[in-house]
Amino acid sequence: MLDKSYRPYGLDRIETASRDEIAALQTERLKWSLSHAYENVAAYRKKFDDAGVHPRDFRTLEDLGKFPFTAKQDLRDNYPFGMFAVPQEKVARIHASSGTTGKPTVVGYTLRDIETWAGVMARSIRASGGRPGMKVHVSYGYGLFTGGLGAHYGAEKLGCTVIPVSGGMTERQVSLISDFKPEIIMVTPSYMLAILDEFRAKNIDPRSCSLEIGIFGAEPWTNSMRKEIEETFDMDAVDIYGLSEVMGPGVANECVETKDGLHIWEDHFYPEIIDPVSGKVLPDGEMGELVFTSLTKEAMPVIRYRTRDLTRLLPGTARSMRRMEKVTGRSDDMMIVRGINVFPTQFEEQLLRCDGLAPHFYIELFREQRLDAVRLHVEARADHADDASRTAQAALLKSHIRNVVGIGVEVAVADPGAIERSMGKARRIVDKRPKA
Repeated sequence: MLDKSYRPYGLDRIETASRDEIAALQTERLKWSLSHAYENVAAYRKKFDDAGVHPRDFRTLEDLGKFPFTAKQDLRDNYPFGMFAVPQEKVARIHASSGTTGKPTVVGYTLRDIETWAGVMARSIRASGGRPGMKVHVSYGYGLFTGGLGAHYGAEKLGCTVIPVSGGMTERQVSLISDFKPEIIMVTPSYMLAILDEFRAKNIDPRSCSLEIGIFGAEPWTNSMRKEIEETFDMDAVDIYGLSEVMGPGVANECVETKDGLHIWEDHFYPEIIDPVSGKVLPDGEMGELVFTSLTKEAMPVIRYRTRDLTRLLPGTARSMRRMEKVTGRSDDMMIVRGINVFPTQFEEQLLRCDGLAPHFYIELFREQRLDAVRLHVEARADHADDASRTAQAALLKSHIRNVVGIGVEVAVADPGAIERSMGKARRIVDKRPKA
């Protein structure tokens, strides 16, 4: 864990610049990005023209609100390469989302984009406490998913030694951590819990391993989960944020010395918070949907991209750049149960209060006598697997959810290890309600 003598290492000058300096740089780069998108992407030119705006209408940061939003559907409508702003021969790499809910969203990078991405990832690892010479165990998936290669290039840029394990083969993950002794692991938080289970299955004390820093992202996770991971491994657990449409991981990162929200690297990504329904821009401090505009991307600029992630913007602390609060959920995975808005992270918070239950879960939505109902599937810890303990823990969890979240749920407690482990983003919701 971080000691009190910690001092930030080798910061970029922009990380401690004044807000006026940051705003001036953003204004200059936004003028370029808007013009680049309008002149080179037919879809953006049409959107701007339909909205009656032109890049020359942008003069101050407040003017960005005049421009139309970009949604994931825009990327799918222009599949595969219709959002690219450079000729094919200048595209050095292509990534894509999994496409589980439709066509995958395709993103492209020039060599300069890859260099920029590596730079913000190196900055993120450094903000997490990483230093040149440290070994980084990368358990994010490699391939079209941006996590693995984003972490890989950033760690190399910082001067670290990369162990490119990728996801899966959990037993091998633990063996390599034990043998290679990395100081840093980069992985989804839900898969880190699966790695923890394997440590326990091998009767290895997680606190005895070499890991000092965990950089976790790709899915919402709670401070309760942070506490469990930190105490179990005796490590610093730090949040990283990104999405492939904007760049990949490395758009924002917590600073290990404060862990009070993710500092957005505002020299490359301009953030806004909007009301998810009206689209109105909200002032800093108010909760809403996060929107990003890229400032330096060449191959695929994004203008006012709606992330669907819910958070709020806060003043900088450890760095001058503004912070975003930990993402509490998504406007498109919000569950509405009998008129109440509910997010998986709210269930996770209450689950982690129950000592006899493991932190693995999924939520089943179904219809009972014409009404929506929720069944929360969890599993018992090995030392609480008897029937009496399961019944008591189920009752405790139901009570916590009723009192804090405000809805009644059914809790099904399975055997230890019964809940499917995620090697990437955890699948939290199974909706069995009849479709309209």
